[in-house]
Amino acid sequence: MGVKIQTEAEWHQERQKGIGASEAAAVIGRSPWLDNVELWRRKTGRSTAPDISSKEAVAYGHAAEGPIRELFALDYPEYEVTYGGAFDMIHHPDFPFIFATLDGRLQEKATGRRGVLEIKTTTILQSMQKEKWWGPDGPCIPDQYYIQVCHQMLAGGFDFAVLHAQLKYRYGDDTRSERRTYHIERAEVQEDIDFLLTEERRFWEGYVLTDKMPPLILPEI
Repeated sequence: MGVKIQTEAEWHQERQKGIGASEAAAVIGRSPWLDNVELWRRKTGRSTAPDISSKEAVAYGHAAEGPIRELFALDYPEYEVTYGGAFDMIHHPDFPFIFATLDGRLQEKATGRRGVLEIKTTTILQSMQKEKWWGPDGPCIPDQYYIQVCHQMLAGGFDFAVLHAQLKYRYGDDTRSERRTYHIERAEVQEDIDFLLTEERRFWEGYVLTDKMPPLILPEI
């Protein structure tokens, strides 16, 4: 299910009607930037999200997304990569308050299976940031981004997701970068997707629609 959006103003209006992929981690207390109570305040009109579009990292991410998507298509010819534009928003067919704005859509050429592409850019300045991308067993996905792609698979019914990340490291005046690709099969994370559906319904139907403040969930330190 999709909604045809023409302008940024329409996009912001539509986002107010539900939970987006970048907000899903806040619902379950796993976002480093936003807690579930502040998300509830925004969705009930008590506060508004700050405009971060002029921040250097955000502006860079928007500018880099197109070239990175093109490089991904060249590096992974097994996928048909399509882009529906900056306002390519999809909604869950049964729970339309669950939505996602997509960086790209994928189709496996050999099987026809449908997937979603999520592009991330980040600059790692501190060891704590690096730890989010490196686990005990090697490279990993930060929790909030894993939750984001699970939400996208939930909203769009996709068979798989690909998170394609460009990481930049700064060492004094020197900058180095690497690109990583993480493939996530829906069948392997279905339990987490089901959990998200339960918790997002609880948040939206139990708190936003009833105008009742949820108990605060703080992220683990």
